[in-house]
Amino acid sequence: MKRNRYCYAVAIAVVIGLGLLSRRCPGLLPSALGKYPGDALWALMVFGGIGLLRPRWRSRSVALAALVISAGVEFSKWYRAPWLESVRHTLAGRLVLGSVFSWRNIAAYAVGILLGWALETAIRKLSAGRKA
Repeated sequence: MKRNRYCYAVAIAVVIGLGLLSRRCPGLLPSALGKYPGDALWALMVFGGIGLLRPRWRSRSVALAALVISAGVEFSKWYRAPWLESVRHTLAGRLVLGSVFSWRNIAAYAVGILLGWALETAIRKLSAGRKA
């Protein structure tokens, strides 16, 4: 499989916009979901970013790399070096690195990555159907 980098770049921009919107306007989603849709979208963005950088990788490899990166970022929250804390106190640092470890975040990341894998698989099957 070879991914279209232009499509992935556009999709990543859309996902980032949706993620920021989910944080800016939390009332758009059921309150029971809390901040987790934003976390799922963050991981979907990571999935898309890896797909963009590695267009020939299998979806399974992209998903695994995205999960490792997402979990690594989450576990890094246990590391409290002063320089890293100062980064986390900026808006960009909070959006990229987060601030407090949560197992629920990892579950949300898994949902976002599975969504990316499912969307990619569905699009690939639709494309194959059109070519046949």
